[in-house]
Amino acid sequence: MYKRILAPTDGSDLSAAAERAAIDFARANGSAIVALAVAQPYLPTTAIDGAVAIDPAIEAETLMLEANRHVERIAAAARAAGVACTTVATIAHSASQAILEHAGKHGCDLIFMATHGRRGLTRLLLGSVTQDVLAASTVPVLVLRPQGKPGAAAQAGTPSP
Repeated sequence: MYKRILAPTDGSDLSAAAERAAIDFARANGSAIVALAVAQPYLPTTAIDGAVAIDPAIEAETLMLEANRHVERIAAAARAAGVACTTVATIAHSASQAILEHAGKHGCDLIFMATHGRRGLTRLLLGSVTQDVLAASTVPVLVLRPQGKPGAAAQAGTPSP
């Protein structure tokens, strides 16, 4: 049914659970995985007591090294499961926009991702990449919710046009 599944990761334990589930799903359906890690540069801030200069080139290099580690971990797990996997590490200010862009660029027909299940002020301050993807995606999005929270079962959602 699904030929190419985009599996975005932020390196968290919750993302790791979604990665494993995506690989199992891909193996069961004969699909390939596109593992995506989006390195997000920090927004410049000013400290009250002083400023710390951050070299944007060094920051980007460090973030990309970490993103590459994340997708290589997924690729190794996919290989062990006999699932074809393409890795993509990119840098972008908006993770949700990068996810949507790469889903289209790589011809993915499903996005399989986790949600941290944030609510209230935390969600307002930190945002929700998953919610943004659900709202804008033109392909189905399967969302793995954290265990132990209300509605913790995996859900599939197809955004309305």
